[in-house]
Amino acid sequence: MGLNERWSMLKNDTSDRIDDLMHRLRVKELYEKQEEEDRVKRVILIVLAVLGAMAAVAGIAYAVYKFMSKDYLEDYEDDFDDDFLLDDETEDEAKA
Repeated sequence: MGLNERWSMLKNDTSDRIDDLMHRLRVKELYEKQEEEDRVKRVILIVLAVLGAMAAVAGIAYAVYKFMSKDYLEDYEDDFDDDFLLDDETEDEAKA
């Protein structure tokens, strides 16, 4: 094996190693970038999940409140109708 052949093999081996190293660095950079994006997505997902849970609890609390609270308007409407009926009856008695 001559010197030129050895130099050629060493050069090819070195360039292959450099190419492999550059490829690994690119892959590592892409992996780290992907990890960062995944972290951001995870944080956004957690924030939205917390907000959704809070909205669900607030909705349930409001529904329970509306179901359990007394409807005061019903009593008021009944009294309102009774007042007009009594006024009409007293006017009819006064006319008679």
